[in-house]
Amino acid sequence: MNVGFVSLGCSKNLIDTEIVIGHFKKRKFNITNNPSEADIIIINTCGFIDEAKEEAINTILEMAEYKKGRCKYLIVIGCLVQRYYNDLIKSLPEVDLFIKVDEYDNLWNKIEDLIKLDKVEKSNKKSITKVSELQQFPMFNQNDYLQKVVTTGNNYAYLKIGEGCSNNCTYCAIPYIRGKFISRKFEDIISEAKDLANKGIKELIVIAQDTTKYGIDLYGKSRLAELLQKLSEIKNIEWIRFLYSYPEGITEELIETVKNNKKISNYFDIPIQHISNKILRRMNRKTSEKNIKELIKNIRTKIPDVVLRTSLIVGFPGETQEDFDKLYKFVSEAKFDKLGVFMYSKEEGTPAAKMTEQIHHMTKKSRYNKIMKKQQVISKENLEKRISAKTDVLIENMTFDKKYFIGRTKQDVPDMDGLVYIKNTDELKEKNILSNIVKCKIININNYDVIAEIC
Repeated sequence: MNVGFVSLGCSKNLIDTEIVIGHFKKRKFNITNNPSEADIIIINTCGFIDEAKEEAINTILEMAEYKKGRCKYLIVIGCLVQRYYNDLIKSLPEVDLFIKVDEYDNLWNKIEDLIKLDKVEKSNKKSITKVSELQQFPMFNQNDYLQKVVTTGNNYAYLKIGEGCSNNCTYCAIPYIRGKFISRKFEDIISEAKDLANKGIKELIVIAQDTTKYGIDLYGKSRLAELLQKLSEIKNIEWIRFLYSYPEGITEELIETVKNNKKISNYFDIPIQHISNKILRRMNRKTSEKNIKELIKNIRTKIPDVVLRTSLIVGFPGETQEDFDKLYKFVSEAKFDKLGVFMYSKEEGTPAAKMTEQIHHMTKKSRYNKIMKKQQVISKENLEKRISAKTDVLIENMTFDKKYFIGRTKQDVPDMDGLVYIKNTDELKEKNILSNIVKCKIININNYDVIAEIC
């Protein structure tokens, strides 16, 4: 039988999809990228904000059309199912099986039951799962991680070090969807990383909902810095980066580890969300304007060539013009290298959804546009400063016409940041530089990307 997959949402969701692919591959199913050739289609959904929910529903309906052809089973898993299980059962009879996040430890049994129950009515198939009120969900086990199928190519892989979140930000539904934060065992992570290195992976991207919380639940303290150091000792791993590091969890030890370890990218992804103390308190963030500014200054002082990324929310309930002006001024002064902005999304079941002073959509949109316009100018200025600089580039692909090689620097996250384009010359045609790290000189910029030549 052929199995096709659609993975929506974040990189953490992608790892779950890779694990499910591994289950099927272990049992000798064929994996296909063409849904018209699939006997089984599995959709891993995101249910974080309205846009993600809409995309998930549209994708389910699109994939359901293939049941008119070869597809026999349509299975939907993930965050949307965890959050809206009962509603989905009623509204999407096209789906043969829904599997919630808190059932992942029993995922294969449920899929196997579905395939065995071929003659049972669809309603019975869907009723295999039941809603639970678990506060900390079971994770995939170590064998699941070791058998996962990396879908990000031959060069890099995501390494998940924890599940769930315990920060309880008032706008966020993740704790209700994924449960409390739970760390993976230190030795299990190292074991998986070694396995990835043996498969030829050069770059590890360490992720969790909040990587700085790694180890606190298991070991009584954060062990992120120690983990990064240990990962850097693995043979054939050349680049390491970590994402989603909350500002209050970034310690001096972590900064020093990044500074002193050549394998670890000088890159901090710090979601601060706002700078107004009033809004930060309403968000239940564990930091302040003063602490954020001191942290940024400290990191830049100790690592002058550091790249800083952040994410912001505009239009949070109670955000006055004064609060927004403070945020806009901060963005103008901080000059982040990378910055993402979200318009506040009112999520059912979260404390923020019940707050008064909800902001009108047009006001949110206006504030979003203003910050993004400012950031475009800042990004251009920051990129222009890199012209003539020499940097290592991991060559990953070529343009369709084969005129340019495409790569990334150690300061660029896949699918989030910019790319490096290198003209394919007669001399380069004689060399095999794909999947290799080469030294380049940046000669020009193009929006968020750069043009370079090999030194």
